[in-house]
Amino acid sequence: MISFDLECENGHSFEGWFQDSCSFDRQQKDGLLSCPVCNNSAIYKLPTTFGIKKSGLSHKDSASLSQLNKKIQNTAKVLNEFLEKNFEDVGTDFTKEALNIHYGLKEPTNIRGVSTKEEEKVLAEEGIKFIKMPRLSDANIDKEQD
Repeated sequence: MISFDLECENGHSFEGWFQDSCSFDRQQKDGLLSCPVCNNSAIYKLPTTFGIKKSGLSHKDSASLSQLNKKIQNTAKVLNEFLEKNFEDVGTDFTKEALNIHYGLKEPTNIRGVSTKEEEKVLAEEGIKFIKMPRLSDANIDKEQD
């Protein structure tokens, strides 16, 4: 079994247990996952730190891993702040907005939002380039740094 920290598009964080990573992907694709708070089915894996058995690590190795973890969390926080400051959140209208920009119906601007796999296929077929990134929430980044 594997545990993932998950978040819905409304920002509710929760934990999910799966047989393996493929099980999560399969259940998400089949629409079997939903937020326990709001029942939203747009679920994302959050970047998380991994556990390492401490008995096999020296104090120096453990301190190095702790420093690396803090650097990773800080980078995630900086990236999150950059995206929030420089990209308009269009939510579930991402595909519609991207198509409007692509075809000159709207001024080009940086946008961020969510899309389904079907919408992503449409964007790719239309030649629209986009980057998929996990959603980061300040609460989870701050929680990891504690």
